Amino acid sequence: MPADLLAHAWIGRRMLAGSRTFATVNPATGELLGRVADTGAEQTQAAIQAARRCFDQSEWAQSPRLRQDVLLAWAAGLEAAAEDAARWLTLTNGKPLAAARGEIAAAVSEIRYYAGLARHNPGHAMEVAPGELSVMLREPAGVAGIIVPWNAPAVLLIRSLAPAIAAGCTSVVKPAPQTAAFTEHCLRPLLELPQLPEGAVSVLPESGHAVAQALVESPDVDVISFTGSNEVGQAIMAAAAPTMKKLSLELGGKNCCLVLEDADVAAIAPRLAAAATIISGQQCTAARRVLVHESRFEEAKAALAAALVAIRVGNGLDPATQMGPLIGADARDRVKQRIDAVFDTADEVVLRHEVPDAAPQGSAFLTPSLVAHHDPKADFCQEEIFGPMLVIEPFADEAEAVAKANDTVYGLSASVWTNRGDAAWRVARALRDGTVWINDHNKLFAEAETGGYRRSGLGRLHGFDALLDFCELKHVYQNVGVVGAGTSGDNPR
Repeated sequence: MPADLLAHAWIGRRMLAGSRTFATVNPATGELLGRVADTGAEQTQAAIQAARRCFDQSEWAQSPRLRQDVLLAWAAGLEAAAEDAARWLTLTNGKPLAAARGEIAAAVSEIRYYAGLARHNPGHAMEVAPGELSVMLREPAGVAGIIVPWNAPAVLLIRSLAPAIAAGCTSVVKPAPQTAAFTEHCLRPLLELPQLPEGAVSVLPESGHAVAQALVESPDVDVISFTGSNEVGQAIMAAAAPTMKKLSLELGGKNCCLVLEDADVAAIAPRLAAAATIISGQQCTAARRVLVHESRFEEAKAALAAALVAIRVGNGLDPATQMGPLIGADARDRVKQRIDAVFDTADEVVLRHEVPDAAPQGSAFLTPSLVAHHDPKADFCQEEIFGPMLVIEPFADEAEAVAKANDTVYGLSASVWTNRGDAAWRVARALRDGTVWINDHNKLFAEAETGGYRRSGLGRLHGFDALLDFCELKHVYQNVGVVGAGTSGDNPR
């Protein structure tokens, strides 16, 4: 096994030796961090079989107290290793170290939240007629395949894996190749627990797509949980159709911030800029469009441009950094090319991005961009561009603001900025989005479900309802009025 192997393949609690590896690079420096185990379909089948055996033959699925103990021990282990894990998150992803520390803290909190729910996932019972009992049970769905993105690889892993464990599923995790070395640090405190049954959790890094494809297509995998692009989500739906497995998909958005005429533009501009540049604009809920009342449009445009210019871009290990690099040089180049095309068609280029002159060779830095535009039908107002670009658009009244914001195939999140409570709630209810913040943006936490309308996905993660994505609902009926008695068919009364 190579000495510089940063992430291994795990089938259950067994670390696999293997000859294939791939390189992982620091996006802030372009330097090689080390190598990662590279698995494929063969290892995936072994992991699925181990997960199936654990689910079918062990007491894991029927032992909520064991699962709670495992989750609590994992949380304690990750918390003890939080500083090292945060450093690896910054090294592999590029985000500022303060943000990485915050993500680890949120992940630990979320594990503990689901540890509580592991022992509280009740169904219900009712007597539908004299002597006739109807019991609804929530049962674990089976084997879960969890495909994790690179942009928030702690929280987006744990918001799937923790409820899967709490519900009683066994899981096979496919981490993103860019952040697999971090995922190793995140999951080792779980995988090394002696009380974790063999096969309950496996981890298979890969450089390509063979693992993900095998998980989606396997008839022995009952649930797929995926966060990523709409294009890949549609491919997963098509590939999963023959096995009719449950799908939990978060597929991005074109998130709007609606700034009403009474808002304090100067005060909120830095907060909107931060919402647009979170994870260098590579977060599904990041602000993409700012809709501003026409009476405040010029003021907002100037304030927002100034706020974006003021954001300090640099290496995430530097305490002064507010925005790190994109995930890699290739991704940065694709995003830059896409934004350059926007500059050619937008009504006005307010702030033009640049690659900093002092950026190291092979790094992935790109400063923020801002364009002004009136037509919400423009492709860059409709399509998700996964980088630090923001569009500012005017509206004449509340109805037009809502119409513009809803004129999209997505519906993940939005925010409303106003001092008037009646307007805030009226607009929030009118928006067709899974999450709407009032005078805030990107406020996510374990207790509140997250998910989207329309092409932003299926299901919900975080919160109590995340358990539903990893459960089946079983109805058990019994006529207890007479011993041995039973009925056939419906018996309306």
